[in-house]
Amino acid sequence: MLLAEAVSELPVNVPMLLWLAPLPLFLAFALIALGFNKIRPLTTVTAMTAVIASCVMSFVVFFNVADLHDLGEHPIGSQILWIPTLATGLKIGVAVDPLNAAFLFMVPLACTLIFLYSTSYMAKDPRYTRFMGYLSLFAGSMMGLVVSDNFLTLFVYWELMGFCSYALIGFFYNKPSAYKAAVKAFMTTRVGDMFLMLGLVYLYWMTGTLNFHDIMHNEEVLKQLASTPAVLFTGLSAAGLISLLIFGGTVGKSAQFPLHVWLPDAMEGPTPVSAMIHAATMVSAGILLLLRVFPLLHTTLPVGAENGTSTAFMIIGLIGAITAFLGATIAVGQYDIKRVLAFSTISQLGFMVAAVGVGAYVAAAFHLLTHAFFKALLFLGSGSVIHGVEHGHHHLHGHAQGGQHSAVGGHDTHDTHNTSETHSPHAEPEFDAQDMRNMGGLRKRMPLTFVTFLIGGLALMGFPFITAGFWSKDEIFAHAFYKMSMGNGLAGLIFITLVISAFLTTFYTTRQILMTFFGSARTEAAAHASENDWRMTVPLIVLSVFALFAGFANIPKDFPVFGAILGERAHWLGHLLEGMLLEKEAALPVNLAPVAISIIIVTLGLVLGYAFYGVQPLKAGQTDPVERLPFFKFLNNRWYIDELYRELIINPWQFFADKVYTQVVDKGAIDWVLESGYKLGSTVSGWFKVFDQKVITGFSDLVGRFTHDLGESSREFQSGQVQNYLLSGLVLMIVFIVVFVFVLL
Repeated sequence: MLLAEAVSELPVNVPMLLWLAPLPLFLAFALIALGFNKIRPLTTVTAMTAVIASCVMSFVVFFNVADLHDLGEHPIGSQILWIPTLATGLKIGVAVDPLNAAFLFMVPLACTLIFLYSTSYMAKDPRYTRFMGYLSLFAGSMMGLVVSDNFLTLFVYWELMGFCSYALIGFFYNKPSAYKAAVKAFMTTRVGDMFLMLGLVYLYWMTGTLNFHDIMHNEEVLKQLASTPAVLFTGLSAAGLISLLIFGGTVGKSAQFPLHVWLPDAMEGPTPVSAMIHAATMVSAGILLLLRVFPLLHTTLPVGAENGTSTAFMIIGLIGAITAFLGATIAVGQYDIKRVLAFSTISQLGFMVAAVGVGAYVAAAFHLLTHAFFKALLFLGSGSVIHGVEHGHHHLHGHAQGGQHSAVGGHDTHDTHNTSETHSPHAEPEFDAQDMRNMGGLRKRMPLTFVTFLIGGLALMGFPFITAGFWSKDEIFAHAFYKMSMGNGLAGLIFITLVISAFLTTFYTTRQILMTFFGSARTEAAAHASENDWRMTVPLIVLSVFALFAGFANIPKDFPVFGAILGERAHWLGHLLEGMLLEKEAALPVNLAPVAISIIIVTLGLVLGYAFYGVQPLKAGQTDPVERLPFFKFLNNRWYIDELYRELIINPWQFFADKVYTQVVDKGAIDWVLESGYKLGSTVSGWFKVFDQKVITGFSDLVGRFTHDLGESSREFQSGQVQNYLLSGLVLMIVFIVVFVFVLL
């Protein structure tokens, strides 16, 4: 059946649903901002109704188009003329193609679960309504980005998400660390956005359009870009330079080296924000953008060289591999439960970028989707842990102060990192509920959180066969291993780096789980922690299901046992996403070597982690075994990259701003111009004052005096005698006749 016939038989109007999908979330933000924030229950109902409505519409679209053939070649959508031009005009619209169809399932589902979780987690916060309003705008921006059919509206929603991240990371603006983290995130991502904007301008200049399909599915346009030398750069085609400039946006948004420094500090925001950023919105948008331009990037490969590479692919692959290794090593040396996950996200995003670097388009998208589920699970699970430990801490203080805190939900602070978000009047400021050294034994106090967190951790490790993370990570390994075996040196370097990173991932995840949930409680707060209510546990259960089974969406058909079980549904996601490519990815034969390597490194990481933290669980006051490593301080301080940036970039520019710009430019030049302008203006105004007094005022006074004198003189002729008036009239008539007869004639 042709696609047009299939679309005509769909029971729903897909384009209309695409236009409407983000709308409820934007309306929720507007309503909350305009007055619903006065009533908390009304805010909750508005936000939840909006995200559920958006989720339902997205699901309807997904389940109606997921099995359509040729959806990549003929996406379904509609356009409107936005900005008229001398030619055809700049059009914007919405569309669903294989790539965003998958995101129409993942993004609204994750957002809905995070919204539900937030209604409990943030319930006691005095700025709860503001939080839900920002969260609605955040989710709506991501939904708008997903359904966009062009780079222009994608960039608009991209920047709107940048604002939302700034507002939510710095949500607790009374904490200096929070508002500094918000500024850091905003400024760092702007660097990447500058490159993205340059890339889009260059792309529009070369093609005259910003529509995804008109560029990425047009062989003539792609060939033209590939054959045109780049401006200002030698050795790169226009396609290569545009791809790298757009990749700059991914580096900023998806926290790739060297712009990764903002993401760990983003943990200053509430935990639901961390889950949104790390799973459903910000970082996913960066990888989605890179996947969008993959057909353009593919044109940079040498013609006929199947296993060759290009400068653009090499740069992307190396940055991904470096980021994966960097994030994994730093995560080993962290104690904050959320920061471990933050650096884990940086590392996993590096896996996806590295996958693109070796040409594994489907593998990168597959890992992005599975990662979204298990990383959302881990962040929400960490929030549940923090929530429970905070409750235990407040429970103790409640008893100490005469039971002022309720047994359930009496807490009012979360995410306390050195300084509480909103201090309880009886909280000890030095207690850090996010420090894993203050936990231990929580599996008995919080069994549901433990089980779901364990599932998320196993998926992050890539535990063989039973987790989604194994299947998506193994596909990246398979592509890199295949390219390496064909003599691609870059793929070999990437494969080795990713293997080491995966081993470290297993180790630090094992460390995190054992320090948090096993052994005995290392603080009284952990000993009195408690499970949370259903609004926080239900999202954990749902996400844990996807963390286990989402990987079945793309198991190779010829994979032993599993491929036979799935039958025709095997490699479903791959078949869907291949429609985005003009040249479909060659199906790789199943190679058990990378599978065996993956199983070995997971096993070694688990054994090493258990040897460090399971054989003799950490006790209160005991030194963490990793602190004995000679390079622990280096890892704990994040490779000193922040300090390096401060010394090499921030301090020199600060010096330039204070000493050079302020003294020379601002005070020496700008102030001189302004003061000179003031003096010149004062002098000119003095001249105008004299001109006004002597000329304008003098002339008006002269006219007034003349009129007055004329009036005074004319009064003498007003005698009141009629005969005088008649005599005057007769004289004037005689004068007129004489002038007329003797002069005019």
